[in-house]
Amino acid sequence: MTDGTAPLPLQQAVVALGGGHGLHASLAALRRVVDEVTAIVTVADNGGSSGRLRKEFGVLPPGDLRMALAALCGDDEWGQTWADVLQHRFQGTGEMQGHVVGNLLIVALWELLAAKGQSQVEGLDWVGRLLDARGRVLPMALTPMDITAEVLGHDPAYPDLVQVVRGQVEVATTPGRILGIQLDPAEPEACPEALDAIRYADWVVLGPGSWYSSVIPHLRVPELRRTLVKSEAKVIVVLNLGEQKGETSGYAPEDHLGALLGHAPDLKVHTVLADPGSVPDPDLLESVVASAGGQLVLADVATAPGSAQHDPVRLADAYARIMSGVTGSDAWR
Repeated sequence: MTDGTAPLPLQQAVVALGGGHGLHASLAALRRVVDEVTAIVTVADNGGSSGRLRKEFGVLPPGDLRMALAALCGDDEWGQTWADVLQHRFQGTGEMQGHVVGNLLIVALWELLAAKGQSQVEGLDWVGRLLDARGRVLPMALTPMDITAEVLGHDPAYPDLVQVVRGQVEVATTPGRILGIQLDPAEPEACPEALDAIRYADWVVLGPGSWYSSVIPHLRVPELRRTLVKSEAKVIVVLNLGEQKGETSGYAPEDHLGALLGHAPDLKVHTVLADPGSVPDPDLLESVVASAGGQLVLADVATAPGSAQHDPVRLADAYARIMSGVTGSDAWR
């Protein structure tokens, strides 16, 4: 199926957790292969258009929610036109500079619906209907939050000092080595619809994406983590195609997996998906995955050798094979 042929839809309910470009790629793949997709999105952004709207209106930052909705748009003219509109960023030099159309649309709907006693989730559902989105987008929690990280060597002058860094943007770009993250507030209210989606999912996908600022935050929402651990859904962890300057500088694939499980040691992993071009030591990674009770699948999922971006069609092919139980070595040739 790597020739671009769309796989047949699988009768599976899949929940994908993350944010930003990584979740966008995963959703663009999943909408091609399964009949029920739900995105559960990190809502801790404090920068750019999202950060400005969050500060001015006291709302959830809409940017990652917008990107997830755009990823679920179809490949037809309607879907791609609305995806482009949703993602359009204003240029110029005035107050609108840098704002994104989709962010403004989401916040406008939230304002209008709040006056009618309707929720933020209902607002996202309205946007999804407008776009004819091939799935549903939900926030991981109902109130904005900040990410804080303990960072070793944040100040190069004091390499042995551990300091606390606050804010999603600041965590994503921090020098030094992140030891762990927390949320503020520490126990944000999880989105009830997100919890229900996990309870009834066949599969849950974690990653790819910014590891500490988009993927792991889900595991720091206590009720969300408990629901994940109790769920009978099979968990797929999709590893990034390399380190991310700042939050995962110097990380090998097994370090990414170790950081994830360090924040949720009781999480049961079914499959770890990685691109062979990003795995220097497959035997070591396979050993680490096996120790977590999972299986390692190596598949070409990058847009090109050495690329840092996942290809949605190749990723769709990998998801289809994993979810169909076709994971033997011969199946990936």
